[in-house]
Amino acid sequence: MNNTQEFKVLNITGSQTETIQVNNEIVAIVPVAPTFKTPPKNEPSKGRLWRQEKMNTWRYLMAAGLVAGLALHGLIRFGGTYTIGGMLLGKAVAATPTNNSNLNTSIATSKQSKSTAANPLATKLINGVPVPDWSKINFESMKFSSSGEFEFPNIPGVKMKGKRVWEAGQSLADVMQLGDFAETDFKIENLNLNQISKITGASLKNLKLSDFEVLKWQSLGSLTEAVPGLEALDVADIPAIDDLVTKVTGDATTSMTIEEALDNYPQLEKAELGKYLNLEEYKLTSIPVLDKVALNKFENWESTTIGKIPGLGKVPFNQLPGVPVPDMSFVGKVDIVLKQVENGRWKSISGSYQEGFNVPCNNGKCAHIEVAGSPILTGAAWMSGKFQKVSGGFGILKAVNGGKEPTGRHPFGKSFKQVIWDVNEADGSITTAMFFRFCKTIPFMGRTCTPYFIGPVPFFTYYEKDPIILGAPLTVPKKSIP
Repeated sequence: MNNTQEFKVLNITGSQTETIQVNNEIVAIVPVAPTFKTPPKNEPSKGRLWRQEKMNTWRYLMAAGLVAGLALHGLIRFGGTYTIGGMLLGKAVAATPTNNSNLNTSIATSKQSKSTAANPLATKLINGVPVPDWSKINFESMKFSSSGEFEFPNIPGVKMKGKRVWEAGQSLADVMQLGDFAETDFKIENLNLNQISKITGASLKNLKLSDFEVLKWQSLGSLTEAVPGLEALDVADIPAIDDLVTKVTGDATTSMTIEEALDNYPQLEKAELGKYLNLEEYKLTSIPVLDKVALNKFENWESTTIGKIPGLGKVPFNQLPGVPVPDMSFVGKVDIVLKQVENGRWKSISGSYQEGFNVPCNNGKCAHIEVAGSPILTGAAWMSGKFQKVSGGFGILKAVNGGKEPTGRHPFGKSFKQVIWDVNEADGSITTAMFFRFCKTIPFMGRTCTPYFIGPVPFFTYYEKDPIILGAPLTVPKKSIP
């Protein structure tokens, strides 16, 4: 080859997909590196990656510790009544009812479980706070733990049983009357026998007129006013009314409506069935539509004993027209339990509707609990009603029991009063009890009620650090009142 011969070189720098045209003048193809390079990626070093991963781990641990600290603070300070979301947002989270039977495993070793197990009533929890499980409670299941009695004042023209007596072990159904719960959350006077039988599953077919106590003092006139359409029926078609008309008038009626009988014999207007008839001889269903009449339509319905209304004592409270709703506006914590050697307690949050709920204790037997849960509540005292009595009742019946009732609060409304009863400083526990009152509406005088002193009926047991519903109104004295 001639050394002076020239070589033509083609530089190939395009992409691999380009087509290269080669002619006969090219004697060699030499790969040549491009004259420009792609800049290298700016990747972090392994040391920097390790330090960044370590910082992320510390951040995660710090966040988890903060959440755990908030949870522990909430459990200690609020006794389980608030959630983390509530503390972060600055308000209580809406309560979610939880059935106690579903919590037996999870809270079996906790103090709250100990408190719940000691309760004589069926219980459920709302945000860790015990409340009655009304679906499992009725008037027959609530029992008096001790005996008592009182006599009513003699009020002319008013039909009231002269004495009210209760024995330990008796139920509310045996002692309490419809009028005792009038104008409360229960609204039991709005029920009728048909509704009650459907709730309890009991049949009315085999019952007698004597089983429905309110009929004893119904006259033919009042019965006609209570039962719609009764006056249009023939006297002879209703055995009890046929016998009543015959005994009162001395005449046997053949074809006469009840309305005509009342027009022809005015004395039937006030003739009471229980006075002239043996009501055990007649079926309850023999009087048409009787089972569809609301209890408060009958004359003197307030004086009817709950247990003398077929099936009413067995109706679960959550099946009544109304049920006492716990007032969760103020929930505290049992902080300290102190026995009756205490005295001069002025920071009181207990009392009565009549005397207010800041009644101090200076009788030398000021057993009480101190509550906590907020800076305002700390040190506030709920006195034991076993040792301190306060004014109660209104109207004529205010004088019953000397006008006194145990001190306490009403976190469940007017149906009953919650009273701290036995105080055990040794194990830091208290028992509470329910106390009831008797009420009556007197013509031309209006409604009147005795103090809340009919009891005690065992309620909840609490231990130190347990949550307790305080309800409203709630004011805490800032200094002693002279």
